[in-house]
Amino acid sequence: MWAYESVFYQIYPLGFCGAPFENDGVPMHRITKINDWIPHIKKLGANAIYFSPLFESDTHGYNTRDYTKIDTRLGDNADFKKICGNLHAEGIRVVLDGVFNHVGRGFWAFQDVLEKRWDSPYKDWFHINFDGNSNYNDGLWYEGWEGNYDLVKLNLRNEEVVQHIFSAIKGWVEEFDIDGLRLDVAYCLDKDFLRRLRSYCDSLKPDFFLVGETLHGDYNQWMNDSMLHSVTNYECYKGLYSSFNSMNMFEIVHSLLRQFGPENWTLYRGKHLLTFVDNHDVTRVASILTNEKHLPLIYGLAFGMPGIPCVYYGSEWGAKAQKSEGDPALRASFEAPEWNELTDAIAVLAKAKKESEALNYGSFRSVVLTNKQCIFERKSDNERILVAINADGEAYTANFDAGCGRAVDLLTGESHDFGGGSVLPPYSVAYWKMEH
Repeated sequence: MWAYESVFYQIYPLGFCGAPFENDGVPMHRITKINDWIPHIKKLGANAIYFSPLFESDTHGYNTRDYTKIDTRLGDNADFKKICGNLHAEGIRVVLDGVFNHVGRGFWAFQDVLEKRWDSPYKDWFHINFDGNSNYNDGLWYEGWEGNYDLVKLNLRNEEVVQHIFSAIKGWVEEFDIDGLRLDVAYCLDKDFLRRLRSYCDSLKPDFFLVGETLHGDYNQWMNDSMLHSVTNYECYKGLYSSFNSMNMFEIVHSLLRQFGPENWTLYRGKHLLTFVDNHDVTRVASILTNEKHLPLIYGLAFGMPGIPCVYYGSEWGAKAQKSEGDPALRASFEAPEWNELTDAIAVLAKAKKESEALNYGSFRSVVLTNKQCIFERKSDNERILVAINADGEAYTANFDAGCGRAVDLLTGESHDFGGGSVLPPYSVAYWKMEH
């Protein structure tokens, strides 16, 4: 699967393009801005883009009005078709946000229900009670996602709803040649629907990638051979930044051993979760880490651990934003991409990740673990790599049996001799490829 060998780049189009929060209905070709960023994305080493919602919606994209057309605030389908063509020409895959659990109040079928009530042919597309009332005083009650009544929950047990969604996906493949979907709130989706979705997408396009948003619980409920290929690794998201802020590498390594370690009870060994240090819903990592020197290190850990790394636009150069400032602050519009030492470091990590069999598919084993340092092994049939992190401001000498005498650091190209202990400079990352 191509996704397992990829580095993802996430763009939240409405924020990225500086669109107004409310859908003003004014057509603007803002989405063409993405074309200007393609050289930057390619230089960074990302070879797949995950686009947050970009179809017609009421406000933030997750309250869809129409699954078949690009949001008026962003442009039109012709604009996006050209962008997808340009991305594919540069070897960059395209994954779209599939928001199938709910729609917006402006969704055409729901508007028909509000107008025609019992006489609407779409009344069973939703969970409606005509004897109740909504927060909007509609004279009817409907189920909203987690009590949010601007998000009208779809009835995924209704065959017409399922076929409408499948028709939209087919249209996206035929019109934009998309390569996969990220499923919003996948943990809420009907599991039979997910099985049908997987089967349908498999029939549309070979290696069509499905990744789901999951926050907690056993990810195997949604990630398996008949459902999703991958899910978001929120357990390790917390462990990554917390381990650095508390200077306790035991936290993240405990999670990694639980998920991918050598024991028989390991939950996700051989699977590929989506790894991230921030996204459109959480505080940017540059604002959450208490020591900015840990920024390249947290990416070094995220790219070296099992999973599919995903970089959120702007965070590659250390953009800051707090969740407490509101979602718009997290979804900023930058005039142009920036490049600095952090971006350099991520580009090197991305190259190493994409080119390494062990980093893409290898097993996980902890080798050295202290509060401020960790060294772990990624091993495949043909390659063995040691990922070493020193989060301390002082050099650290690690004494352990490396199993061989020499290695080359994939990040610097320098040869490394394990005789007499391995010295890790302050605030450093190394990917040692072991010599046979």
